[in-house]
Amino acid sequence: MIKVEQALIRPVYDDVLDVATAALPWEKMRNKTVLITGGAGFIGFYLVTALLIRNDLYGDGINVIALVRNNKKCEARFGDLLMREDLTIVVQDVCDEIKLKQKADFIIHAASQASAYFFEHDPVGTIDANLTGTTRVLEYAERCKAESTLVISSLKVYGALHNGKDSINEDDIGYIDQTNYKNCYAVGKRASEALCACYCRQKNLSVKIARPSYIYGPSSLDDDRVWAQFIANVVKGEDILLKSNGAALRSFCYVSDTAEALFTILLCGADVYPYNISSEYSNVTIRDFAKAAVETFPEKMMKLKFANPEDEKEPQRSYLGATPEILDNKRLKDLGWVGRTTLKDGIAKSVRIVSAQNGYDGV
Repeated sequence: MIKVEQALIRPVYDDVLDVATAALPWEKMRNKTVLITGGAGFIGFYLVTALLIRNDLYGDGINVIALVRNNKKCEARFGDLLMREDLTIVVQDVCDEIKLKQKADFIIHAASQASAYFFEHDPVGTIDANLTGTTRVLEYAERCKAESTLVISSLKVYGALHNGKDSINEDDIGYIDQTNYKNCYAVGKRASEALCACYCRQKNLSVKIARPSYIYGPSSLDDDRVWAQFIANVVKGEDILLKSNGAALRSFCYVSDTAEALFTILLCGADVYPYNISSEYSNVTIRDFAKAAVETFPEKMMKLKFANPEDEKEPQRSYLGATPEILDNKRLKDLGWVGRTTLKDGIAKSVRIVSAQNGYDGV
């Protein structure tokens, strides 16, 4: 059986290895079956391969089922790993009934359309993955009598907050206009959390909830998320052009740190007790993320430019404005999780991986 170390390029393997070797009660998963929806997605890939590495290194005997929607994308993601006996691929839409012969002991629901492109062009599909998709996952969990299910929510459930605070904790709640189609993702995530609470109360299911911040890492060159565009700029050696002053302050968290946090919540967290996922290493403005991308590779001689000259002036934060999207991660840290990756380290790893995957040299 091909090992993960043989199938992945070295920097990707090292990334996932950090997740697989985290100090967690992995024995709970030994010889168990784990279903991961969105298994070929950005975060799903890290979750799946981390479990396979556990089997390679420690003989954990974990049977991984990855539910994917796009078989072609799945084949490109996993390559030779698809020949492994401990990995089963199920190609279907998560909104369809999950009819599997195998019963999963643990479930991670990571299937979602998290890109703004889909909010604009497929709002129905976006909200459906969070409403119907979560229902299908919880129905399957009930049939399996799963030990625990983790539903990945989002910081977007908080909506617009104006409470004068510097960060957002899990008890905060803000305004979302549910009649605006562009809020399909945020409203859908709120509804999915309510579904979790309902199934936990009425069906006695063990359901955990994670609220990640902006997850960044090695993505595709055509990913439309702003951080991914910055990484693509560095890979291509292009100057970064901001079309605003970049003053938006956000929590970012590197993908491997996020994957480790998700396993921490699944294995150690409390039911229907949401956990923010963020890293204080990466609480930055969009402008500072772009600066860090430029500074991480000085040999590329890149510059940070602004489409409007007036945006070049360093912005001053107004405490009368909206509460920044900075997530308080105390609950998660109380479970023993600690972020490992600084912003510049995360950018450097991302650029090297994307460069290697796309045939770019010089990093």
